[in-house]
This record gives sequence, C-alpha cells and structure tokens, in this order.
Amino acid sequence: MSAADGDELLVVRDLDAGYGDLQILNSVDMDVADEEYVTIVGPNGAGKSTVMKSVFGLTTYMGGEITFDGADITERPPEEIIHEGIGYVPQSDNVFASLSVRENLEMGAYILDDMPEDRLAEVFERFPVLEERQGQTAGTMSGGQRQMLAMGRALMLDPDLLLLDEPSAGLAPDLVDEMFDRIDEINDAGTSILMVEQNAKEALRRCDRGYVLANGQNRFEGDGRTLLDDEEVRQQFLGG
Repeated sequence: MSAADGDELLVVRDLDAGYGDLQILNSVDMDVADEEYVTIVGPNGAGKSTVMKSVFGLTTYMGGEITFDGADITERPPEEIIHEGIGYVPQSDNVFASLSVRENLEMGAYILDDMPEDRLAEVFERFPVLEERQGQTAGTMSGGQRQMLAMGRALMLDPDLLLLDEPSAGLAPDLVDEMFDRIDEINDAGTSILMVEQNAKEALRRCDRGYVLANGQNRFEGDGRTLLDDEEVRQQFLGG
C-alpha cells in the first residue's frame, strides 16, 4: 500500500533532532500510511536510527513536528507514545537477558491491568519458537531468537505502527530471509512498519516505499522498486 492509497498514520515534518547539543537531523520529512511498510536506508551516520528514536521520544528535539494518527506527539516521552499505539524494537539490548521468554513478553504488556492472553497466543502463533522456549532465559537464546522475542514483546500491545531498528543486524545469513519473512507477515496482518535496515537491497525489494538519508537529510524517496532501479541511488548508496 502506498501513502496515496491509505490514510497517513505517521507524519514527520521539518524534523531537527539530535543528542544534547549535537544536531543529527536537518529538516527531515517522512510519512507512513495505515498498513504501509516503509524502509529507511543510507550510509552509516546518516541519521537513520535517530529518526526512529525521535519518533519514539528518545532524542533531543530541535524543531519540526511529528504527528501520529492525527495527534501531535512531538517531544512526548516514550511512556506516553507507547500508549498511542507505537511499538519500538531497538537494534541492541532489546531483551531482558535475565528474564525468561514469557516474562519478557509479559513485560511488553506492563501498561495493561491484565495480561492479554489473546495477544500472547497470537505472538506464540507468529513465533512458535517462543512458545517452545517460554521458560528459557532470554540471554541464552540465539541472536535470531532474541530478535523474534524483541518483536514479539513489542507486539504484545498490538501497535498500529512498529518501529524496527536494524532487525537483521548480527544474524547469520541463513536467518536474514526468515526475519524479513516474519516482518512481511506482521505487515500483512495490518501493522504498519517503519524500518531502518543495513541490508538495503533486500529491504527495498520487500517494502512499499523507501527513504534514503544522507548527512541527516532526505536525499531520495520513492517506492522500493523504483529506488532499487535508480542508477544514482544504486551507485551512491547500494554498492552499484
């Protein structure tokens, strides 16, 4: 689904943000429509993860506006943003290593009064390995299993938008396709996706639209296949 086909869910306009006095993003614009799958690619240090963290209230705000489902969430803290329907899976340190798989998933629903057993069942259905290993300590799991657990925990609140920061980072090559397949399934089930991904070619192949960032600014935007076929994008950002 393209932004033109659905209602805009996330709208980022003229965003300036960074960390402390260090500005990383300069007038960044970005949109994610309802049920859309959007990928951010670009070189290291381009500001990709900073966009993600800014949406989730984890950076220093310096200007611009972020709205979600029509509500202004600019400068709101993560504990409020999660209530709006946004889930976030950081690149690293994204599970509670000393807790069991089930305890990690329960932590994903900590803002609710009662454990949503239906959501837990849906997460187990989507990631069967988590049900099989629900008593296992998260820190003893493989990188791919921990990544699935982190996504499962973020899905416990049934978010409208899932933010994924480098979900394939550190995975064995044979697990990368499986991870992308899982993300496809989450999107197909109705959850909008905004993803930062180092595996740019595969991410652009699978997504609806993509943004190319460089030096904290928008450089290119378009549907994934169009960006893949763009000679300038290929030469400058995709290795030819």
